[in-house]
Amino acid sequence: MSRRLLVTNALPYANGPLHMGHLLGYIQADIWVRAQRMQGNEAIYVCADDAHGTPIMLAAEKAGMSPETYIEGIRTSHEADFAAFGVAFDHYHSTHSEENRELASLIYTRLRDGGFIARRDIQQLFDPEKDMFLPDRYIKGTCPNCGTPDQYGDNCEHCGATYAPTDLVNPYSVMSGATPVLRDSEHYFFELGKFEPLLRDWFAGKLTHGQPVANSGVVAKLREWLDGGLKDWDISRDAPYFGFPIPDAPGKYFYVWLDAPVGYLASFKALCDRADLKFEDFLAPDSRAEMHHFIGKDIINFHGLFWPAMLHGANFRTPTALHVNGYLTVNGAKMSKSRGTFIQARTYLDAGLHPEYLRYYFASLLSDTPVDVDLDLKAFEERVNSHLVGKWVNIASRTAGFVHKYFDGRLAPAFSTQEQELWRELLSLYGDVPGLYHSGEFAEVSRRFVTMADLVNGHIAAKAPWAIAKDETRRDELHQVCSFALAAFRLLAGLLKPVLPATVEAAERFLAAPIAGFDDARAELHNHTINAFEPLLGRIDPKHVEAMVEASKDSLAPAETKPAPRKSKESSKTMSEASTSAPSAAVDGAAIIAIDDFAKLDLRIGKVTACEFVDGSDKLLRFELDAGPLGTRQIFSGIRAAYGEPEKLVGRNVVFIANLAPRKMRFGLSEGMILSAGDGGSDLFLLDADQGAKPGATVR
Repeated sequence: MSRRLLVTNALPYANGPLHMGHLLGYIQADIWVRAQRMQGNEAIYVCADDAHGTPIMLAAEKAGMSPETYIEGIRTSHEADFAAFGVAFDHYHSTHSEENRELASLIYTRLRDGGFIARRDIQQLFDPEKDMFLPDRYIKGTCPNCGTPDQYGDNCEHCGATYAPTDLVNPYSVMSGATPVLRDSEHYFFELGKFEPLLRDWFAGKLTHGQPVANSGVVAKLREWLDGGLKDWDISRDAPYFGFPIPDAPGKYFYVWLDAPVGYLASFKALCDRADLKFEDFLAPDSRAEMHHFIGKDIINFHGLFWPAMLHGANFRTPTALHVNGYLTVNGAKMSKSRGTFIQARTYLDAGLHPEYLRYYFASLLSDTPVDVDLDLKAFEERVNSHLVGKWVNIASRTAGFVHKYFDGRLAPAFSTQEQELWRELLSLYGDVPGLYHSGEFAEVSRRFVTMADLVNGHIAAKAPWAIAKDETRRDELHQVCSFALAAFRLLAGLLKPVLPATVEAAERFLAAPIAGFDDARAELHNHTINAFEPLLGRIDPKHVEAMVEASKDSLAPAETKPAPRKSKESSKTMSEASTSAPSAAVDGAAIIAIDDFAKLDLRIGKVTACEFVDGSDKLLRFELDAGPLGTRQIFSGIRAAYGEPEKLVGRNVVFIANLAPRKMRFGLSEGMILSAGDGGSDLFLLDADQGAKPGATVR
């Protein structure tokens, strides 16, 4: 019996174009859906843009347009990029839709009426200049754990500590630079702890007819959170906010993470309204259909805890399974604009690279375990050229011409005894490919493909049809060798079809033999007539990869800076009234400043642990500084002309500005400025400090 599957992908946020990291999860899901359909299952595939929240409201304001206009442009670009990479949703929607508003409100009211919503006052940081409460990521300050400045309000990127924004030292608003103040606000909470028994049953497969809800490692992590105690989840935000108002709470809006997963259901409902589908068949609590979510490992807590509890509490079915992917690295490191490896989907396409090259490369590395995947650009080039062109396309290109030249495009009536034996070996390797696709073991499918292609190419090489063709007495043998090779080529095409849908479609036209399901590809094509062969894929030209990297490189301009921390209007007024400083004026070319201006500089002592010349620059030295509680800082300083032997600077104490905005350079990230005296060039001298000054000490 065929299965009914509703499949969703994590919703891309509507604040920018898709990049390579995004595509990993969408390509994974699209391959899985196509493989399900080739097994005869009904698979409905939906997604949407995640279009709500403060960041989008502010981005639209900065762009001088309404949020609705802003998100529509983003959605159009997302849909175009998905289509270009063969990610074929049955419906693509937006969370800013009437369907989503209705469903989010319905789920909320059912949870409220079921006794799962609590209300209580909380204290939040408020920007007195922007007149709004601040999301955690819009507050920065000094980490309370390690002392690193300019860290976000929820976690430190330097030491990894997590904390509340109220724990930050010297917090400031990223939006205005003002010092935020604490204000009370009534918030609405989803009481997740009431669903602990439900979640334990779900993890154990009791609600999914015995199917595992996720990879065992993912379930273990979810149980760890569960065992640590479930906290109530804040589902409301205060105006101004771009989102849906909470029905019974004036001035309150649904937190984006409440209506975002509801967007899956809204997209499906929009599809149901125009297709012959019933929403309840898939979402009713007793539904025998399946619901599969493909997500990144950074959001498993929302999908593995809050989402199933929300659905159950609102009298909808729980998900069948979470398919989780890891992060994407490029050339073994995080994607980087300075290195040209923060690659947008459109940049890849504009460089002239075939989108199905990337689909195959990703598939060759994916399993059901959410490990990180590395886009090694050299390995990418070599794998595509070797596997797809050298092993698969080569089978057809080396044999199809003989079939047309000598046999009018008609394949032989039978295989030889040797070829029958080899065909059985190929079928044994092909046999459980559908199951491997279902379990997410795409890398193993790729390994089967390579093994099978090598067997076929080995047979062709041993028979050497180009040599047989020279002997008119061996025409039958030539016919059998080439016919077997093309039947094997089609078998491999069936294996690859979920991964390379457009290329396999072209192969089907060449073979005049469609492959609707995996079993179709098993046909031996005896006495079958094929069309003329046309090249299917070409080798990757390294110049295209180089062009993609070059087009992805960020400029050498300083990184975009946020407003510097400063006092709120109230506190600034108090300090200015108490100040005895004279107004700023020019004295000997320099401006007079108030003590408040000087206080903005965070001057620290750094001990030089490494210093070296910078390849490609005749002005810079690269310093590594031990900055004590601030950790290690890398700083590029233009004093090479003054210090021709940089290794002699190791061990010295220097003074540096610790809160200067980082600057992206083509050599790396410069995280501060080292102070020196002089007129420039060779006339520069580093400021020194007594050896008793400890690394990281504040200069006062």
